[in-house]
Amino acid sequence: MSTVNNSNVSTDSGFYIRPHSERVLFAQVLVGIFLYVNSLMIFTFLKKDVFREDTRYILFALTLFSDSGLLVTCDLALLGIYYEYPIPMIPCCILCTLMNWLNDCTPLTLVAMCLERYVAICMPLRHADISNSRNRKIGILIIWTVSSMTSLIGIFGFLAVNPSHILLSYVMCTVDVLLTFAWQAQLRAVLLQIYFFCMFVIIVFTYIKILMAARAASSDNKKSTYKSLRTVALHAFQLFLCLVQLLTPYVELAVLQIDFMLFVDVRYANFVVFIIVPRCLSPLIYGLRDEKFFLVLKHHTLFGLPKVVSAVFDARQCNKTRRLHTDS
Repeated sequence: MSTVNNSNVSTDSGFYIRPHSERVLFAQVLVGIFLYVNSLMIFTFLKKDVFREDTRYILFALTLFSDSGLLVTCDLALLGIYYEYPIPMIPCCILCTLMNWLNDCTPLTLVAMCLERYVAICMPLRHADISNSRNRKIGILIIWTVSSMTSLIGIFGFLAVNPSHILLSYVMCTVDVLLTFAWQAQLRAVLLQIYFFCMFVIIVFTYIKILMAARAASSDNKKSTYKSLRTVALHAFQLFLCLVQLLTPYVELAVLQIDFMLFVDVRYANFVVFIIVPRCLSPLIYGLRDEKFFLVLKHHTLFGLPKVVSAVFDARQCNKTRRLHTDS
């Protein structure tokens, strides 16, 4: 039975070398900016009842939470590799399982958001009935359950095929640690390919349906319909980046056979392009393109300063008007 190269288990194996500090610093800056923006958006979501009662914004908040969690866990793993700091196997298994779960959660949430737009545009009279509180809870539970399947299969498969004493070892923690045998990596790849094929079909279906609705819509509704169409297209691009991420381990493995330094460069580039960048698109799609959410976000970002300035200006104008009437 063939095995996956787990040379990262040993700290003196030479599999990892400390990358350039500028790269790690650049990654920390990107992650810090991302988490700051996400924190502002989560705060904005929690402060307004109208957002907490809207399915579209609830799913958006779900992506913010899962993306933020994924960035934090991936960044912890990156820092552990950079500082060559081995950790016990049990915490590493928990961290890897959490990373896999959060990584699979975002694409499923994107599909749910596309379906919500499809119902809102193509079935507006039934949108309120379908997007009720009960169905939202069921939908979120389905997303969490389905996205956890591959990570649970991975951790249980790891525990089943490895001796118990391996849990007492120390490792340089990456998701590759759980893939002891080649068939585990192949099984995970097959499951993810099935997931992404189903999600791709759903997104294409919703895009076509919304496109048909946009062409048949009246001039008053065309603007909102085409905006939803662009939103679905952006979600499809996010899903494409997540799909490409499935291929990165195979590319990294092939590059590793050629040149190790090139492998380090490719792995770092994959982290930035296929982990960080797709997670930056959700805030762009809903946080900046949605006028209602953007206005509230702008208010909290500037700590309510425009409102204070406006109130002071109005007060001064009122006092000036009063003085003019008094003088006259």
